[in-house]
Amino acid sequence: MKLLFATGGTAGHINPALAVASYIQQKYPDSQIMFVGTADHMESRLVPNAGFEFKTIEINGFKRSLSPKAVIDNVKTVSRLIKSEKDSKQIIKDFQPDVVIGFGGYVSGPVLDAAVKMHCPTCIHEQNAYPGITNKQLAKKVDKVMLTVEDARSHMQAKNDVIITGLPVRGELLEKSKFQARIELGIADEKPLVLSFGGSLGARPLNDAMLDILLEDSQRDDVYHIHSVGTNGVEYLDKFVENGFSKRAENIYYKGNTEVRLYIDNMDTCMAAADLVIGRAGASSLSEIEAMGKASILIPSPYVAENHQYHNAMALVNRNAARILEEKDLTAASLKALMNELISDKNELRQIEQNAKDMAIIDARERIADIILSLVN
Repeated sequence: MKLLFATGGTAGHINPALAVASYIQQKYPDSQIMFVGTADHMESRLVPNAGFEFKTIEINGFKRSLSPKAVIDNVKTVSRLIKSEKDSKQIIKDFQPDVVIGFGGYVSGPVLDAAVKMHCPTCIHEQNAYPGITNKQLAKKVDKVMLTVEDARSHMQAKNDVIITGLPVRGELLEKSKFQARIELGIADEKPLVLSFGGSLGARPLNDAMLDILLEDSQRDDVYHIHSVGTNGVEYLDKFVENGFSKRAENIYYKGNTEVRLYIDNMDTCMAAADLVIGRAGASSLSEIEAMGKASILIPSPYVAENHQYHNAMALVNRNAARILEEKDLTAASLKALMNELISDKNELRQIEQNAKDMAIIDARERIADIILSLVN
């Protein structure tokens, strides 16, 4: 059995594809799996590191501007698009896959287009509640369309019925109990724990709002707070040191019941221990929040394509499984008020947790794998 995965651009596209591919290879050791991506994005590092064969094509998205530079870039993009489909056809011809699978990103477009024209069985997976342009177009052509959440269905004009599969979640996140995590972190079981982060790189608007909140929380005894400024937020660590925070370990500073970290490298433990999670609304993060049954305050990034993080967040908010605070309304005061409102109302907090848990699809990896395997002749 030969499977060809096409995905790239962001970890939100790549990691779910790797999770499914790894599961299939574990279940069928004789299977041959290849990935197609670009040489200048994360897939060029993540895929080979996961042990899969990796081929590249050259492709990028169109600029949504009429500036002279954007027009020139778009002309180049058309040229790359023509070449990338030719290269995709050659990869498919050489590899002879039984199924071609797209997990989003611009690279999926030419690869799946070529596969459809060559009469290969095809399927795609859409991570977000509001689908990307590439997957919207591919949905009209491929054999199977898989969605993370029901909310995306109304935005798709699919050739065939779409299937809700959820999004794969890292296994270690499901294995740790809150009790065990609290022991590892040394945090009393009865004390509310707030966990906040803006992704691995950090988010400046969240860090700006959190600065005053964390300084205030460091004086409180009724809540524990762990915050990551992200690898792009190293200058914030100096601000906390200036305000009396002490170094506990490399890139970890604390004062009272407050920890500020550059990066959270034990996310499974911190997430399991948390009562309230504050962060962005990427599809992978929300699937983890649902799987672990966590209450959350979501601050969608307004800088992403199709404003899809807002739609991701609203999929939970509309089911009373989260609260939303848009970045345009984000201040230290507004975030602090919403945070205090939730941690002071244990009944509402537990209800939100249960609603989030009810949305989780724990066996997403297996569901996606089953659909892919059903297309193998």
